Amino acid sequence: MSSGKKMWSAALLATAVLAVTAACGSGSGDEAADGKVKLRFSYWGSDARQKMTEEAIKKFEAKNPNIDVEGEFSDWASYYETLSTKVAGSDAPDVISLEIRGLREYADRGTLADLASKVNTADIDGKVLATGAIDGKQFAIPTGVNAFSLLVNPGLVKEAKAEMPDDTNWTWQDYVDLSAKITSGSGGKITGTQLSWNPAYLQIYAAQKGEPFYQGNKLGLSPQTIKDWWKIMQDLISTKGAPEAAKSSEIGATSIDQSLLGTNTGAMGMWWSNQLGAAAKASGQELELLRMPKMEGATTGGMFLQPAMFYAASSKSEHAAEAAKFIDFMVNDPEAGAIILSDRGLPASSKVLAAVKDKLPDADKKTLAFLDEAKGELTDPPAAPPKGASAMEDILTRYSEEVMFGRMTPDDAAQKFITEANASIAG
Repeated sequence: MSSGKKMWSAALLATAVLAVTAACGSGSGDEAADGKVKLRFSYWGSDARQKMTEEAIKKFEAKNPNIDVEGEFSDWASYYETLSTKVAGSDAPDVISLEIRGLREYADRGTLADLASKVNTADIDGKVLATGAIDGKQFAIPTGVNAFSLLVNPGLVKEAKAEMPDDTNWTWQDYVDLSAKITSGSGGKITGTQLSWNPAYLQIYAAQKGEPFYQGNKLGLSPQTIKDWWKIMQDLISTKGAPEAAKSSEIGATSIDQSLLGTNTGAMGMWWSNQLGAAAKASGQELELLRMPKMEGATTGGMFLQPAMFYAASSKSEHAAEAAKFIDFMVNDPEAGAIILSDRGLPASSKVLAAVKDKLPDADKKTLAFLDEAKGELTDPPAAPPKGASAMEDILTRYSEEVMFGRMTPDDAAQKFITEANASIAG
């Protein structure tokens, strides 16, 4: 399958058919017995996100007594599989949460409504807003923004008798050296960093070499860039700046609260900037955000703003106006912003951000200050990637681990990665 997604099993398809049959054709146009319009809203996340979302929904319902919103919540692991089944069974929710990797897939299927002029976007940065547009249609509204960056625990760096870097001009070699120094300086009690296979990391590294991650429906990466990127990981492992391959693989599959940084057994790691709060909460310590290291002589740092996620509406909804009204509330209403804060990224609406910034937790205030400081260096937010991009992290992780474990040569793995990735996004 060109999308790179798991094929639906017969059981899942049967479940979808049963769900549609059970709905007796009511689909997303349900009306409550009391004559209220009923909207369905799908989203993923943690228990904390579910709690604050339900609170925001109650606020919306109080302001719109003729509308009931039913949250359809799931964990991240099962979100897209469940959503795909609903869409395939003509049972799409009225309002759908998406991230940028899944946007084109759903837009190209005709699943999403054009929200241009239906939602107020006057307070959203034009370049950020453009990430939710495909072929001139505004299929999705960004909830908030973040940037892929380096998170660090200054206390552990100091404990290891190392010094914090000047992140305005540090190099990848500086990063490897600092990681090794932290591990050795702490007698191995603290590991310098942990490996990351997030495509955003490779995208930033490639941009420093002047290469785009995607070029149309193909990768824009050269095999050499991928090999050079892997060399950074190999150097981290060989100098003990990062755990050996098996341990790195095990840690990479865990959440941020179980990471080396989150458990105070590592001093650094790469994540999206809106995850600083979760990491700080897990570690119980003061953490900082740093710019990603740069290649010597690079004219750009390659870092970019990206929407944390989007709200979209089903093109099949029988309550299009109410769906747009709910999205408008979630994005533009300061009361919704005061509940959600930065859970879906720092608010995309400048008006909402101004209204809630004093209420943000300390970690999120740091994120805001960091993004403000780095704003002039960040490249434009990338457009929605090709269909099949949601499989990219799995493909990249698989080949990266083959190289780290020594089961494939970097040459062989780079060629095979490019071939498989291109096949995933070609259609």
